[in-house]
Amino acid sequence: MSTVTQIEVPTVRARSVHLKLTAEEPTLPDINTIRKAIPPHCFKPSTWRSLSYVVRDLLMAGALTYAAITFIPSVSSPAYRTLLWVGYGFLQGLVGVGIWILAHECGHGAFSLHRRLNDFVGWVLHSALLVPFFSWKFSHARHHRFTGHMQKDMAFVPKTSPSYFVRSLGGALASFIDLEMLEDAPLVNLIRLLGQQLGGWQVYMLLNATAGDDSLQNKDAKWWRLSHFDPFSGVFRPQEALYVLISDLGLALVAAGLYFASQALDWQTVFLLYGVPYFWVNHWLVAITYLHHTHQDIPHYDGAKWSFVAGALATVDRDFGFIGRHVFHGIIDTHVVHHLFSRIPFYYAEEATKAIKPLLGDLYHSDERSFMGQLWETSNSCQYVESDPSNPGVMKWAQ
Repeated sequence: MSTVTQIEVPTVRARSVHLKLTAEEPTLPDINTIRKAIPPHCFKPSTWRSLSYVVRDLLMAGALTYAAITFIPSVSSPAYRTLLWVGYGFLQGLVGVGIWILAHECGHGAFSLHRRLNDFVGWVLHSALLVPFFSWKFSHARHHRFTGHMQKDMAFVPKTSPSYFVRSLGGALASFIDLEMLEDAPLVNLIRLLGQQLGGWQVYMLLNATAGDDSLQNKDAKWWRLSHFDPFSGVFRPQEALYVLISDLGLALVAAGLYFASQALDWQTVFLLYGVPYFWVNHWLVAITYLHHTHQDIPHYDGAKWSFVAGALATVDRDFGFIGRHVFHGIIDTHVVHHLFSRIPFYYAEEATKAIKPLLGDLYHSDERSFMGQLWETSNSCQYVESDPSNPGVMKWAQ
């Protein structure tokens, strides 16, 4: 069996930290013009090179697991043992993100020219991380197809008013504090960020949270039929049900493996070995996706104004140093070109980005400030969007 979910169209982004939105709209280049600026070899994945990264990342994960099982329990000091487990969880989480990204390459067809190999490797790697590969692949393809579309995008579609949490808290404290002051309160921002980073991925998988109102394939689906684990979920087309079941099978096999591992060791050790890195992986992935598509100067569009090119422009490259480039396979640094041509392998994405930047000019968006610092700042400043009166159909972040 094989699946086809690849979609490609043009993108654009800005080179400075701050992007300027004006009533005068820039002329967007044609996708074929952008493609011609990129060396042809950037569109040709190498199966063996891609597989070598899989081997590298799995060896790193295996070495960390072996070291943790072999050495950490023998440390006599509880304090040092705790510190070692914390360090292991953090490092294994970083490696897990790299493995996640390789499966992401498979989902886009950027891993190799062989569709069945892409599907098999992606299914194995994502299942190992408790990610339903085909389910994610289908919804993620639609995210790429409708990036920046307020109704049809599948990820991080912004609210158009303050969140229910802020409104409820503001109502309860109306006699003591103004709603606008409450929105910017550090404690409120901390609670909002903790909820997003600790549970955002799970809520998205279970309820299709943050997706646009018109993103469903079955418009009549009830709220409890929006799960990525349900073959008959409103998120999927009927012909995709079998692949969702195959995704669920992969998760069941990994869950069984974790159960037997907890019998052989104990559940606390398995949680430290697998559970803690699992939460780290999902924290990083939510943060990466959020910051790629959320920036004070990046717009969103309603249905009438949206186009693929405009939506693809509404993405931002970030910087995460050595870890971002070499452990996360450049996913943070080269996201704009990824939205333009998602079949370009990650190891050619930097070269492709350099090739298109002269053509795109100020349409290329990047922000090289502190990644974690911007996670806090963006959560505080980008809470909901409102219509831009000078540019009908464009939604800008409320000031």
